[in-house]
Amino acid sequence: MKYKELHTRVAVFAPGEDPGDAINALLQAAHEALPRAYAPYSRYQVAAAILMDNGEIITGTNQENMAYPSGLCAERVAIFAAGARYPGMRMHAIAIVASPADGDSHEPSASCGACRQSMLEYELNQRTPISVWMQGKAGEVWMAESVAALLPLHFNGASLKKG
Repeated sequence: MKYKELHTRVAVFAPGEDPGDAINALLQAAHEALPRAYAPYSRYQVAAAILMDNGEIITGTNQENMAYPSGLCAERVAIFAAGARYPGMRMHAIAIVASPADGDSHEPSASCGACRQSMLEYELNQRTPISVWMQGKAGEVWMAESVAALLPLHFNGASLKKG
């Protein structure tokens, strides 16, 4: 038996450290979308914003439903909306902000596995990385250079091909 080590690396931007104008606008769009989250059950609001190749930003928020698991996470709301509105257009980055509705989180939250797999499909299809930016209501900003970096043992569909 042997072991393989898998590592995930994220860049950490301290409060006030500038990731650039495009990413600042993307994070701002996610923060502005956060109050639109529909999270009456978990009371945990999440918003996502995607930067498209044409410069447009598409946002989404988590949408809960009392008939669990009928709701949908913010990342999938945003990425499915972007894919439907601009099929085949490259996505450069996604920003995700999250916080309890009644508090201020200063810790970034990473996407769930279903969202990572859904985002990864778009990344694989476009054959270029989608950077992932994460932040709480304030505090540090974490950045992964690609969705694949957050899902190192991902399912990529190769096993579905008959050969």
